[in-house]
Amino acid sequence: MSRPAVTTELATAIIAGGLAFEREVSLRSGRRIADALRHAGYLAPVLDTDAALIDRLIEARLDAVFIALHGETGEDGSLRSVLDLLDVPYVGAGAQSCRVAWDKPNAKAAVRAAGMRTPDWVALPESTFRELGAQLVLGRIVARLGLPLMVKPAQGGSALGAQRVDSVEDLPAAMVGCFAYGGTALIEQYVDGVELAISVLDRADRPQALPAVEIEPASGVFDYAARYTAGMTTYHTPARLSPDTLTRAAHLAERAHQILGLRDLSRTDAIITPDGEAHFLEVNVSPGMTETSLFPMAVAAAGLDLGGTCVSLLRRAAERSAGAG
Repeated sequence: MSRPAVTTELATAIIAGGLAFEREVSLRSGRRIADALRHAGYLAPVLDTDAALIDRLIEARLDAVFIALHGETGEDGSLRSVLDLLDVPYVGAGAQSCRVAWDKPNAKAAVRAAGMRTPDWVALPESTFRELGAQLVLGRIVARLGLPLMVKPAQGGSALGAQRVDSVEDLPAAMVGCFAYGGTALIEQYVDGVELAISVLDRADRPQALPAVEIEPASGVFDYAARYTAGMTTYHTPARLSPDTLTRAAHLAERAHQILGLRDLSRTDAIITPDGEAHFLEVNVSPGMTETSLFPMAVAAAGLDLGGTCVSLLRRAAERSAGAG
């Protein structure tokens, strides 16, 4: 099968790598996007976030860039603020929306205020944990939220530092492990059910959810190893749920995308309880694009081509910038 001829119609690049804990995953995402674009006829270099990045972006005069940078710089709005200053169009949500979505407690508060379900939670900074008496504070948390609990960094991705806690004795160690990846812990009620990842793409008139991916980790917990080690998790696309339940899940992801002011693409993680209700967990503004990532699975399940989808997103970003100018 012959590949399409390379075109210069769209000058683009991919930003990946960085210094966050998710550097290797980001580089894998960047290479996957570059391969997909190459198959669609576009050459896009993968640019690391080093001291030369700004000069390279200025010199390249790109139509748009694809952000495959996971973790703090790529998802908290800081990189996007710099791109805005440089007048470099990019795929994805703007800086201010990213700041809210990146912080899990803030994102949960926003969707709850809009009437969506999300597990009850407490956000606890490390300083509070250590200064006010860890045992007393943790005891109060268990009294309020019950067991089991899910402990994870309030900011971060790839389930780094995340751990299920089934007994009060295990909670202090889970908190310490969480603080290794962030200064604030999100302690959340563990909701039993089917875990879904619902990707969303902006269409001409509204955001549209792609087929949900059902996640079935062999260990029972979708942690870092389960996400990025082939064979440790079984994925079902479409998910093995009723049409009505999947419709509710799609609506949840589309509403979260809108409420949080996101654009172009996002991925919402949710739990479907046995009664069929969808509960929002978190949202990702820069979904993984690796060989085991969920967004590409949803794209394929929708009958779309990953390269063509990325090209469409880049064109949308370029046209948005041209319209603003």
